[in-house]
Amino acid sequence: MAMASWNSSLGSYQKQTMAFEISCRKRDRDRDRERGSIHPYKVVEITPPPKCLGVRCLPPQNLQCGESVTIEGQGYTISAVTHRYQLRKGKYEPSEKRLDVLSTGRYLVNLYLENLLEQS
Repeated sequence: MAMASWNSSLGSYQKQTMAFEISCRKRDRDRDRERGSIHPYKVVEITPPPKCLGVRCLPPQNLQCGESVTIEGQGYTISAVTHRYQLRKGKYEPSEKRLDVLSTGRYLVNLYLENLLEQS
């Protein structure tokens, strides 16, 4: 979303860009969980050795394998999405969402090497 403003003291036209930030606090997560909307994702970079990138609230969209996400300015490609459920009072309820990611460069190298292996 962009906004324009006129600065009369300088006599110039400035264009400002508004950025949105998604925050994820425990209280908000509990309230959202009751409504069934946003669940935070546990993000793990799966290159050896695996590295936990923390728990992240990503925009409410259907994340799938092969999609790109940006975490702390670094680009990653989703390798796997895992949904875990827990049986509570006779009903299965979502308990955790996990994203296994690879850095975009590593993902492209893996694709290239798999292609070479298939050709040989």
